[in-house]
Amino acid sequence: MPTKKLNIKTGDEVLVMSGKDRSHKGRPRRGKVLSVDPRHDRIVVDGINLIKKAVRQTQQVRQAGIVTQPGPLHISNVMLVCPNCDAATRVARRRTPEGRGVRVCRKCKKDIDE
Repeated sequence: MPTKKLNIKTGDEVLVMSGKDRSHKGRPRRGKVLSVDPRHDRIVVDGINLIKKAVRQTQQVRQAGIVTQPGPLHISNVMLVCPNCDAATRVARRRTPEGRGVRVCRKCKKDIDE
């Protein structure tokens, strides 16, 4: 089964639009995407949707206790931030002369993929 083509990739900066960590006018919640799961339409964003998890000690490598880590978030709850105009935007796609697909910002019309 082929995976879906998503508009957000690992390393992109996103703005949280809905959910418990959503952005407000005076408090924008942005973060960098750590991982993308296209099969379940989920992403993990640094510093957003923090969950606490109890972990065991493993061969003196990790200390046992409660660890706080970012949890998965549905991809529809975030919006990509354009690195050129620094605004939350939708994503368009176009083909380069070489035939490669490139993501394009809908606001400033510049390429997001360099």
